[in-house]
Amino acid sequence: MPKITTQSQADTSIQMVPLFLLLLHITTVSVADLRPGFYSETCPKAESIVRDVMKKALIREPRSLASVMRFQFHDCFVNFFIFFYLKGCDASMLLDDTPTMLGEKLALANINSLRSYEVVDEVKEALEKVCAGVVSCADIIIMASRDAVALTGGPDWGVRLGRLDSLGASQEDSNNIMPSPRSNASYLIDLFQKYNLSVKDLVALSGSHSIGQGRCFSIMFRLYNQSGTGRPDPAIEPKFREKLDKLCPLTVDQNMTGDLDATPVIFDNQYFKDLVSGRGFLNSDQTLFTFPQTRKFVELYSKDQDQFFKDFVEGMLKMGDLQSNQPGEIRRKCRVVNGLQPNIFGKLRREREDSYNVLRRNSRFC
Repeated sequence: MPKITTQSQADTSIQMVPLFLLLLHITTVSVADLRPGFYSETCPKAESIVRDVMKKALIREPRSLASVMRFQFHDCFVNFFIFFYLKGCDASMLLDDTPTMLGEKLALANINSLRSYEVVDEVKEALEKVCAGVVSCADIIIMASRDAVALTGGPDWGVRLGRLDSLGASQEDSNNIMPSPRSNASYLIDLFQKYNLSVKDLVALSGSHSIGQGRCFSIMFRLYNQSGTGRPDPAIEPKFREKLDKLCPLTVDQNMTGDLDATPVIFDNQYFKDLVSGRGFLNSDQTLFTFPQTRKFVELYSKDQDQFFKDFVEGMLKMGDLQSNQPGEIRRKCRVVNGLQPNIFGKLRREREDSYNVLRRNSRFC
């Protein structure tokens, strides 16, 4: 007996064909096999080229290295949804907005905060001159983050490479995932555990704030209305609070910046010494000392810089390994995907949002 197809089934089949073919085309890209020396044959000078550009950036503007180092965290933690979540380091945060896609640069955790994108552009341009179409922007972030640490006095380490660049980005996902400067240690522990990163990893990776600066915007509530009390955070050491009051009065331009620790251009364990003495700049930093589960690691790292360096490297490697069979490409320019992919992903993004909204309405977990 012949199989009978209803009109509604036929309509559904017709609607699904273009999307299925699109996904089939996209997901045929090979999954990255991360390993040290990935470019040893295809672009043997890749790592030295990245470091040379980072050295120039350090001379030109020391703060830029701290900015680039933080790219790894802001990139690797953001999920990009097709029909399942893809966690990973894929350079999605480098993509500019398009008419059909809101990128991550203007996400709440990134706008007026992340900077120095031009350093990555310079690295990519230098690499393309030597070995065009070989080194991914996602790997550039990993190498440049490592170099930012090493060039400012911190540890150096071998990185695992071979990532692909994403074909899209999601401002919404960045907004939903990236933590606020107001976050407390309990929230941060839960967030990191979702990525199989331990309490030790959380504290060690927070040591990235050993270099760089933060905005007054991020601490105004600590100074003037902690937890809605109308008073400053009692965890702030009094003399340090006086310094912050002068830096960030109520009338200040909240984009004014202050040092994240007492040695903002040297990667060392001073950050942890400052937390022990109540001189943490951000609430999300100081809470690591006031919360019992994280306090022991803060105290350890404040006394043992070598242990901090060891655990920081371990955490960076684990974070850099966040991958999940993501489709991708090697971008020619880090700010845009190759060819017509932005338009393709604009259509795909709208379809995935429609599908996700249906699932959310029907799910008791949402």
